[in-house]
Amino acid sequence: MQFTGLYDTIIVRDIFSRQLACKTEALDKNIRKERQLFMEENALIKLDDEYVEQMFLGQTENPIAMSGLSLTQVEKIIDQMVEYKKLRMMYTCALKEIRTKFDVLNTEFSVRYQRNPINFITMRVKSTHSIFEKMRRQDQKLSMKYLIENINDIAGIRVICSYVDDIYLLAQALIAQDDIHLIREKDYISNPKPNGYRSLHLIVSVPVFFTDQKKDMKVEVQIRTIAMDFWASLEHEMKYKKEIPNQQVIADRLKNCADVISETDMTMLDLRREIEAAGNMEKENDTEQLEIESLLEKIKRLDDPIL
Repeated sequence: MQFTGLYDTIIVRDIFSRQLACKTEALDKNIRKERQLFMEENALIKLDDEYVEQMFLGQTENPIAMSGLSLTQVEKIIDQMVEYKKLRMMYTCALKEIRTKFDVLNTEFSVRYQRNPINFITMRVKSTHSIFEKMRRQDQKLSMKYLIENINDIAGIRVICSYVDDIYLLAQALIAQDDIHLIREKDYISNPKPNGYRSLHLIVSVPVFFTDQKKDMKVEVQIRTIAMDFWASLEHEMKYKKEIPNQQVIADRLKNCADVISETDMTMLDLRREIEAAGNMEKENDTEQLEIESLLEKIKRLDDPIL
């Protein structure tokens, strides 16, 4: 009987040892798994903060070394890239929505007033390099949430008009549309920048309808005259030439040019108004025969192509 009791004790001890070993092994596996995840996440953070930013900023020509990353890291990087690409697509669609609205307004003017207020339109989605540089200047790390909420000029459209009054006319017509929400307005025409820059800036939100959702997207709208755009384009080009002596003298001369251009804009607007007023007086003094001829001329234009 003693032998049997001793044998049973040995069996129980063996079973207990095996159970303990299994639990210890499982615990070790969990610890190793958590440690691996922690290392992967921290490695990914390091990759995002350093390597990826350097790559987008053009500071390295080497591709991401996928062989040195885990599957989890690669998946996270790919997911991030896909989401960023989708976001750029959404901003592009938002620009198309705003562009269409301005095209409609321009077409309406050509029919109702026989003139087009818009000379031309340009659009752009801010480059990835510029986005990273802006976030770096704001001392922010790469974050889709921060990018969407705080970078308002990712999508930008510039509308170039012939006359100053057309700027405000188009801006009011855009803002009055019930699907447009005005977020911010900066009038650099009434209050020019110290360097002489003039333009009307609007940050608006426009709904864009996709297959599975409606998304309100922010767009920066710049509206200026041909003369203002001429000055801004040359000033933008010149300010990047850093090695020019007497920079303050050049800045003062550029400011003077901006003031002269502004005076020219107002002179051209006055001339247009005088011509329109003279035309209205001529219409009032028309004989019945001239009125008939004018009416016939308008009827001929009914078949003119609108686009």
